[in-house]
Amino acid sequence: MIAVRYQQRTIYEPLAVNVMPDYNELLWEGWLLKVDKFLEDEDLVKIVREALEKRHPNSRTRGRLGTPAEVVLRLMALKHLRNWSYQTLEREVRANVVYREFTRIRGEKVPDSKTMVRWGKALGPKVTRAIHDRVVDLGHKRGVVRGRKLRVDTTVTETDIHYPTDSGLLGDVVRVLTRTMKQIEREVGDVGTRLRDRTRSVKHRLIEIGRSAMRKSEGAVARRTEAYRKLVATTKKVMGQAKLFSEEVAAGGKQASTLGGQLLIQGLAIYLEEMLGLAARVLKQTKARVLEGNRHYADKLYSVFEVHTEAIRKGKLSKPTEFGKLVQIQEAEHQIITDYKVFADRPADQELLIPAIEKHREIFGWVPQLVASDAGFFSLENVRQAKELGVKRVAVPNKKGRDQARWKEQKQRWFRRAQRWRVGCEGRISVLKRRHGLRRCRYRGMDGMERWVGWGVIADNLIHMGKLLPKKG
Repeated sequence: MIAVRYQQRTIYEPLAVNVMPDYNELLWEGWLLKVDKFLEDEDLVKIVREALEKRHPNSRTRGRLGTPAEVVLRLMALKHLRNWSYQTLEREVRANVVYREFTRIRGEKVPDSKTMVRWGKALGPKVTRAIHDRVVDLGHKRGVVRGRKLRVDTTVTETDIHYPTDSGLLGDVVRVLTRTMKQIEREVGDVGTRLRDRTRSVKHRLIEIGRSAMRKSEGAVARRTEAYRKLVATTKKVMGQAKLFSEEVAAGGKQASTLGGQLLIQGLAIYLEEMLGLAARVLKQTKARVLEGNRHYADKLYSVFEVHTEAIRKGKLSKPTEFGKLVQIQEAEHQIITDYKVFADRPADQELLIPAIEKHREIFGWVPQLVASDAGFFSLENVRQAKELGVKRVAVPNKKGRDQARWKEQKQRWFRRAQRWRVGCEGRISVLKRRHGLRRCRYRGMDGMERWVGWGVIADNLIHMGKLLPKKG
């Protein structure tokens, strides 16, 4: 059963208050005290409780009492406020009296990190979105944000992968397939097809390719091509073995001695089938790119672990190509992020301005008086539609057009002031990446990417609202 909060304090907590004379004067950060009060909202706790109750059919009425929804909400918020891992979160909360009070654990036992991982998955992208919307709504009702301005920008959150190369992808395929087949053999014994470990020869090919890649001579290119041919041939042999393993498990040729072992090898066989499909894609693109010379291969796979990864160029000199997903950050005044989006397929920036204004109207009930963005969002159609929606001032520069009226408008004082305010969105993205970890996503899959970005945005909003609420009285 999932409770809302701990109903009865333990007998040790009054003892702690008496033993520690300064218990009521703990060193809380000013904004953290405001966030503590902010998270007491019943609707926020209700959102988390309903999500936890959906994990099992009878969670509402049966079973032992689990960790209350209020504690789960505060633990997840604290994790992203501090940009900690689950292991660090467990250690810090266990040892710190302030964090025990903030998370409402107090004298209870701190959950272990593996349990927190399951909570994070239970609070999926839709739940994270609902929590974010409720936080923005609370900020709007308390006067922190009014929705008179809007600025929008895009950035890239990278997936947690190594730099993708064709040889590296082939090495990943061989390593994963061999590891999975070893697990099956460990459960079933020496039955059916015997595994031949080819990972050592693959490592030699990878080293040979890496060394030849540092040289541009014709001999080095020929040696690299020949090494790729050998690597492709070895990968095909490993794939053939994996296919035989999968077929034998399906036909009953490879069986475990226990029910648990049988369920395990069936799951491993399904994983083999999935990895074989990805391996076929890697082989196809390697042949096209390396052996046939097609450098503009359309359906390129960048990771066999994070399949949704895209290659995105944002014009950065330090990092011309980033591997991850495009993220849109939309802000109102006082640096409050009112909306975020993680795109499955990268759109053009020009397609995002009008939906951002419509989302702003959905949140606040009116369109902003000022809209500011960079030149990537400009089009004459966007300016026309924004003004039709009721936006008074559209500060989106056009650096390539020859429209004299537009150039005169861009030289006006309000336009230059709006562009100076727009630059703050770049700083907000930088803070999200440095303070809340949006530079690289540590969760798995597309759902994990949306959760990671969503919780980072929620944490940043909580900090700013915590700092602004005292000024608002």
